[in-house]
Amino acid sequence: MQELLNIMRTLRAPEGCPWDREQSHESLRPYMLEEAAEAVEAIESGDPAWMADELGDVLLQVAFHAVIAEEAGRFRYEDIEGSIVNKLIRRHPHVFGETQVATADEVVTNWQAIKAQEPQRKKSIPNGLPTIMRAAAFAKQQPAPTLEELQQQTQTLEPNATQMARLLFNLISYAQSNKIDLEMELRDYLSGTST
Repeated sequence: MQELLNIMRTLRAPEGCPWDREQSHESLRPYMLEEAAEAVEAIESGDPAWMADELGDVLLQVAFHAVIAEEAGRFRYEDIEGSIVNKLIRRHPHVFGETQVATADEVVTNWQAIKAQEPQRKKSIPNGLPTIMRAAAFAKQQPAPTLEELQQQTQTLEPNATQMARLLFNLISYAQSNKIDLEMELRDYLSGTST
């Protein structure tokens, strides 16, 4: 990681790259989203070389932000790494502490309880999530419709944007309540139909 950070420091230096020097946390936002999406696509491909390449691009984004913050005296890469290390240890008391769990569901329950006790510095549902993932996150906060309610809604559906959006949200909510990740299912479905 230090080699990558040093390369970024060189690129950001006065004699470095003009484009890299002009970048800010804000200007890099679209690249973070793009690189994360490309990494997901590489993971779905199962191609290990492609995965390594795209995960490297995600890591570049982390290094880029770390160097920008370091220059401004805000934080350093070590703060990023320390933050995630501490978080992982804190949220895994069944591994690093005395908590006993028997199932993955218990782990998730504990994780959510621990996370709820942590300081909230951000919106609970990031705007940058894909729309289906955002809708699923919102759906967790309210009761899901029943299958009968969905069927009734489809029977009265008209070509109306608001009605269709409500139906789509309710379908996502229903899927979420049944532990179906529609974001990933739809991605897989579209991958299958595009070949």
